[in-house]
Amino acid sequence: MQPSVIELEHVWFSYQATPVLVDVSFSLPKGEFLGIIGPNGGGKTTLLKLMLGLLRPDRGRIRVLGQEPSIASSKVGYVPQDTDFNRGFPISVLDVALMGRLSRVRRGRGYSREDREKVEQILERVGMLEYRARPIGKLSGGQRQRVFIARALATEPEILFLDEPTASVDRDFRTDLYDILHELNKEVTIVVITHDIGVVSRYMRSIACVNKHFIFHEGGQITQEMIDTAYECPVDLIAHGLPHRVLQSHKEE
Repeated sequence: MQPSVIELEHVWFSYQATPVLVDVSFSLPKGEFLGIIGPNGGGKTTLLKLMLGLLRPDRGRIRVLGQEPSIASSKVGYVPQDTDFNRGFPISVLDVALMGRLSRVRRGRGYSREDREKVEQILERVGMLEYRARPIGKLSGGQRQRVFIARALATEPEILFLDEPTASVDRDFRTDLYDILHELNKEVTIVVITHDIGVVSRYMRSIACVNKHFIFHEGGQITQEMIDTAYECPVDLIAHGLPHRVLQSHKEE
């Protein structure tokens, strides 16, 4: 059995005395591909920020790679939901991806040849090497997302966190992106927040639902309990034009 790379024990978190996460406990083994679903405002991004060490829990214990999240931060990669930037700023694809190597650059020195070679290999892996000299602002949403993933991978992380990676990309690119993540998962543990329920079971080994409370399913399947918790009413799950599961009809009271 693989060792755990993420452990949460009875974690609580509130914003201004309003509970956002309540008594969250789970353990994630190395090499997992965890998909986190749930409604907007349910606490998904808050949970991710706690695991990244960007927030501290009110109560409970969090360990990432056996350490406090803030200490383990150099060993994780992060692709945030909001990658806001000035599209007119003259920075190339290669320069953006190289930012992932900043922690390795010695003070007063630039990127090494090894840094550039490593980043070019990563850009090739995500299908963006041929665009390395292009300004980042001239790319499509899907292309920019590939570059941001490359930047996160340039840190050579043991865990890759992604918050809604397909939020700003077209539908055709979504499957391509998950194919990339599926391939990366052979080497890196992946945790992704997503609303793409239709692709969750196909790509992800384990599923969690967050709506203040936390439901974890290691089998990579969305359960009735998850759907009820996430959306608070019965729904039909449709993906790729076909119903994958048909739940009970919604009846008005």
